[in-house]
Amino acid sequence: MRWCVLAVALVVQGVAAQAPIERRPPPPPTGAQAPKDPDNVQDVPDGKAPQGGFPTIKVETRLVNVALNVMDGNGSPVGGLGREDFAIFEDGKPQKIAVFEKEATTPLSIVLAVDASESVLSSERLEKEAAKHFVNALLREQDELDLMEFSDVVRELVPFTNQKKRIEVGLNGIQHGDATALYDAVYLASQRLSETSAADGRRRVVVLITDGGDTVKGANYVRALEQAQRAGAMVYSIIIVPIYADAGRNTAGEHALIQMAQDTGGKYYYVVDPKDLEPAFRHVSDDLRTQYLLGYYAPRRGKDDSYRTIKVRMTNEALQGKYELRYRAGYYADAR
Repeated sequence: MRWCVLAVALVVQGVAAQAPIERRPPPPPTGAQAPKDPDNVQDVPDGKAPQGGFPTIKVETRLVNVALNVMDGNGSPVGGLGREDFAIFEDGKPQKIAVFEKEATTPLSIVLAVDASESVLSSERLEKEAAKHFVNALLREQDELDLMEFSDVVRELVPFTNQKKRIEVGLNGIQHGDATALYDAVYLASQRLSETSAADGRRRVVVLITDGGDTVKGANYVRALEQAQRAGAMVYSIIIVPIYADAGRNTAGEHALIQMAQDTGGKYYYVVDPKDLEPAFRHVSDDLRTQYLLGYYAPRRGKDDSYRTIKVRMTNEALQGKYELRYRAGYYADAR
């Protein structure tokens, strides 16, 4: 999401940049990445004219970005679609698509959170190598990645960086633990993502490697999901399942991760053999590289902290049942 301030008579009111720790909105984007929204310009009574003689109108609008994956019946990405092929709705009301990219090239902020409990790290060398290959394949100059591990507690091993060598060193420093603070990890990862710049339509992503179990009293599922939604983070879960028929398998935890992925526009993958981690990471990378980006200006409703639902559909009725659309279910109006 991006904050924009529009003004009539070519008068633009800027928002000063603030340090992330102060939790202020980032500076407004400029140029082609922040198209003006004439539909949101409103009259201001008794406006005073500046020296040029033109009254100034100041209106705040929020640009809501929606990363969208379109899949065919085989689960393969569908390309070549245009702006006219989609309709977008907020709380059931149609919105004008102001931004459209056929293949999202916007920067990525990624938190890679690795479950370091003994139940997951069964083949440590393969898991670390797969993660390293994922980082090397996905991370571009404009992207950044934060590395976390979680077991008894959540530990940030490497803060946001695009230096691949630093991330590799962090992966080599993962330490085992007994418990699994899964929802604390989602909560804290989302919190860190909310502190990243929202400029240039940056996409925020949490990639989890875990078996789905949460054994620590801390953040629960509801709090973790809300924090992810407030950050606008897509949650991708790589679910480690040592034995499909294992009586101790945490199916409830797995289902929670699946639901979280669906609500945030992410995806989940099952891994039974550690050798399958490499293809799972590749699927995540491909998924992020084949997304469409849709943006619309959210209607203002005064001071509002409500959750607003998002719906995207194909405008061609013949395609509505043919393709699967995957995107986040909504956002909080007061979130950054």
